[in-house]
Amino acid sequence: MALPRALAAPILHRKALERGRVFPGGRPRRIAMVYPSPYRAGMSSLGYQWIANLLAERGFSVERVFLPDDLEAWRKARQVPVSEETLTPLTEFPLWCVSLAYELELVGLIELLRMCGIAPLRRHRAPQDPTILLGGPLTFSNPLPAAPFCDGMILGEADDYVADVCDAFFDDGDLEVLSRTPGGYLPYLHGEVLPPIARSADAHLPAHSRIWTPETELHDMFLIEGERGCHRTCTFCVMRRDTTPETGGRAGGMRLVTPERLMELVPTDAPRVGLVGAAISDHPQLVPLLEALIEAGKGIGISSLRGDRVALKPDIPRLLRLGGYSTLTVASDAASQRLRRTLAKGTTEAQLVACAEAAKEHKYRLLKVYMMLGVPDEQDDDLEELIASTRKLATIHPVALGVAAFVAKRNTPLDGAPFAGVAVVEKRLERLRAGLRGVRAEVRPASARWAWVEFQLATAGWEGGEACLRATEDGGGYSAWKRAFGVGGFSAPWRLEAEAR
Repeated sequence: MALPRALAAPILHRKALERGRVFPGGRPRRIAMVYPSPYRAGMSSLGYQWIANLLAERGFSVERVFLPDDLEAWRKARQVPVSEETLTPLTEFPLWCVSLAYELELVGLIELLRMCGIAPLRRHRAPQDPTILLGGPLTFSNPLPAAPFCDGMILGEADDYVADVCDAFFDDGDLEVLSRTPGGYLPYLHGEVLPPIARSADAHLPAHSRIWTPETELHDMFLIEGERGCHRTCTFCVMRRDTTPETGGRAGGMRLVTPERLMELVPTDAPRVGLVGAAISDHPQLVPLLEALIEAGKGIGISSLRGDRVALKPDIPRLLRLGGYSTLTVASDAASQRLRRTLAKGTTEAQLVACAEAAKEHKYRLLKVYMMLGVPDEQDDDLEELIASTRKLATIHPVALGVAAFVAKRNTPLDGAPFAGVAVVEKRLERLRAGLRGVRAEVRPASARWAWVEFQLATAGWEGGEACLRATEDGGGYSAWKRAFGVGGFSAPWRLEAEAR
């Protein structure tokens, strides 16, 4: 059945706006590169684009598929999601390579399977159904809830291995090669025992995007990896030094790319360049790299800024402003200096003050500070310190606090820490808003309820995936998630303590 014009038109429109190298769809050995969120998010993912690029360079027919923007319209029309390249229905691809960035995107994968008329659970699928190979940032932490829905995974850095695995699939018709692949995980074979994550060699660095477009979260931005990994030891972070792969004889979990190499890869016609890396602001040559990009007439984006680096190197905020930044964004991560020390987070109030002064000096519109509430051992005094510190910043420059509830992740030192509770986080948000009333500071919180859902998935095994399916089939609202997680399968009682608070 032909795709209705109303559904095809947005795909054709955004494809016409893309710049860069197209993906070679419509050839033999077809692979659907699946991102279970809408196009705007998927095309802002460097990892997703990079793996698609590696497969295309190996000679596969790579076609991108995203979760439709208007899900209800597609459901009402009973249409199967289609590829960007040739509008081919997703059901016609024998192999899906799926990238999962975070826990709640598992819902998008379930939705895509249901729209295709394919049983979401692997154990219910027929032999003629597509094979699903999964990877992405989530595999650094806890991909177990995704295991019931896929045939295999590559955990960690898939650069060196994904093309070989896909070659073997088209030769053998299965993913058995994963049993002999670094980071390879076969749910039917390995159960809930995860192998060590894969570690790719430096030869593939830097990852970079193949396409840039105005129709993404990162408007018209060519993404390129300035470094990979992190040398810091923040106890809440999956990308900390102790857990990120180290190769090429470089210690500390951080692999650098030289400014010269980066500039060689930046297309002359890309209007903006996004520098990606877990600790890109720690790159020792960041300042000369920013200078080179500005001299080349490029706008600049950057994936993360550490407040201590901004304070130590005032050229960073100056150059970012010249590169088109209007919001200076840093992270404090915890409410007080005491809590930051317990999290091994080195940022101090004095450094945040320096960031506010830099924002004022260079006429930024806003200073945005990311942080978490509900971290272990958080007390009322910590919240009062946050209020006082934010009020001090607001006397210098307008401030926005981006507040998320703390969610413990596997593969970190804080694995096993409980969720503070929805009611606790919301009460602290109310106190924070009240304490900042009348000053140039606003609070922009993420949902504490959905953080609770994220926590359940982040700490679960296969049973978390089954609960996700139940919640999705039950409508996907918060009450559906509460019902799904409140029945069987969770042996640790503290996982449900938040519901009783």
